[in-house]
Amino acid sequence: MEDAMVLLQTSRRLASAASRRESVCWSDDSFGPSAGGDGCSAAPPFSDSESASQLLAHVKLILRRRAAAVAALDAGLPAEAVRHFTKVLDTRRGLPGSFAAGCLVGRAAAYRGTGRLADAIADCNRALAVDPSSIPALRARADLLEAVGALPDCLHDLEHLKLLYDAILRDRKLPGPPWRPHHDIRYGDIPGNLHTLAARIQKLRCRIAAGEGNNVDYHTLIGVPKGCTRPELERAHLLLTLKHKPEKAVGFVDRFEFADDHRDLDAIRDQARMSASILYRMMHKGYASIMAAVMEAEAAEKQRAKVAAANAAIQAPTVFHTLS
Repeated sequence: MEDAMVLLQTSRRLASAASRRESVCWSDDSFGPSAGGDGCSAAPPFSDSESASQLLAHVKLILRRRAAAVAALDAGLPAEAVRHFTKVLDTRRGLPGSFAAGCLVGRAAAYRGTGRLADAIADCNRALAVDPSSIPALRARADLLEAVGALPDCLHDLEHLKLLYDAILRDRKLPGPPWRPHHDIRYGDIPGNLHTLAARIQKLRCRIAAGEGNNVDYHTLIGVPKGCTRPELERAHLLLTLKHKPEKAVGFVDRFEFADDHRDLDAIRDQARMSASILYRMMHKGYASIMAAVMEAEAAEKQRAKVAAANAAIQAPTVFHTLS
């Protein structure tokens, strides 16, 4: 986007210079109103300079909003960062796919800061559907899955990340076209990152072998505290299921542009729908698990109330007899 802004500024200067050169050769009549038969005429199309100016203003606005989102995230204001990233991603003009993927990863980090891990995982899913070779998105989703205890899924992402690192070292270049920026990834860091990643994968395999692979923290995933009430759980589950239905997971694709990536839109939609279905099933399984615990706690509370009432009924005649 920064390179696009420079190109647009150059284009606007060239178009303005060409317009000035042409205006020198115009006669005085050329500047007067055109004569129309009915006095009404269609609005003239935008000149190249005007079109470049409008697009340049849009690019500057997008970059300012992204800068505000990053600054809010760095300042420890994740809710404010979510708001700014959402404004960038919900723009009516199309966004380049790679730029949008970076914003989705940033919003995922902001969601994690607010404790909304399901929303964060969903944004990482979208980023990876848009850009399957996004190293920041794979890192972020692996960290999120490990945070909720989904260790097999975390291991799958880490192994995919290892394949990307191996491909980078084999090809001696970062993924994607040469002009695409990689702000937080440097080629020289890849060997060290690969060594650290291999050690992490080995530790994760040991944890899964020890039986930790099925201990998913559904409270953290859904965003409810342990010991929550039934209304709290139902409200949180309803909001998440309405927001992350698999059939709604592909709507974001139409707001992005993939002209430079030569991506198949159907493949992007299929990937987005599949990852959304996995998250949706995980949330539904978590809801069922927590609801079972809530119902068990409610039954235990009712049993305690019955025992207390029975004890009170037994003690009441004894107290009455003593008073008599």
